[in-house]
Amino acid sequence: MIESRIKVIVFDVYGTLFNVYSVEQHCEKLFPGKGRELCELWRRKQLEYSFLRQLMGTYEPFYTITRNALTYSCRQLELTYNDQKIENLLNGYLHLKLYKEVEDVLKSLEDKQLAVFSNGSLDMLKPLINESPLKDINIKVISVDEAKVYKPTPMSYQIVLKQLSVRREEVLFVSSNTWDIAGAKNFGFNTAWINRQNVIFDCLGVTTDAEYTDLLGLID
Repeated sequence: MIESRIKVIVFDVYGTLFNVYSVEQHCEKLFPGKGRELCELWRRKQLEYSFLRQLMGTYEPFYTITRNALTYSCRQLELTYNDQKIENLLNGYLHLKLYKEVEDVLKSLEDKQLAVFSNGSLDMLKPLINESPLKDINIKVISVDEAKVYKPTPMSYQIVLKQLSVRREEVLFVSSNTWDIAGAKNFGFNTAWINRQNVIFDCLGVTTDAEYTDLLGLID
């Protein structure tokens, strides 16, 4: 049984615990009528830039990538912006909303060793978690910034083993992003895909060990 060998549960952050699209209200306030479009393009370019920089070997911290993705998105949508507006929107990423079930689920799992592992840099992750209800839960915060390689590269997931002193088969990795689940499964982690958007899994040659609509499935 997978459950018997799991020593740590590791969660992705963006899209899994925190709703990245909760910045839409900030976008809409600054750019009325364009909030949703800006929010969605921003997230898409944020991921694309992290993948591209990994391929090019030109690593930059996720905060820089997030800023660059936002600047591109404003230009692409022909929005009038300035440094103050950019900083305002970037600050929204430090105050993302938790999905409604997250706090209760993580509290129910406190008898387990818990960690988060993200492409986000610590200057983004620590303020985000410390300003949320998760600040009172014992969670190890791990960033790819330690090795300066982005998920889903195999080298990135090696950081988890180093930080937590566990073997691959002792990790349950939880993410809502199929590319992240594919990378983690390919590396040798047990995986649980949180399919919040009711989509199909990407055709990447691997499958997830479990699939749930939200984190409540972990308890069930």
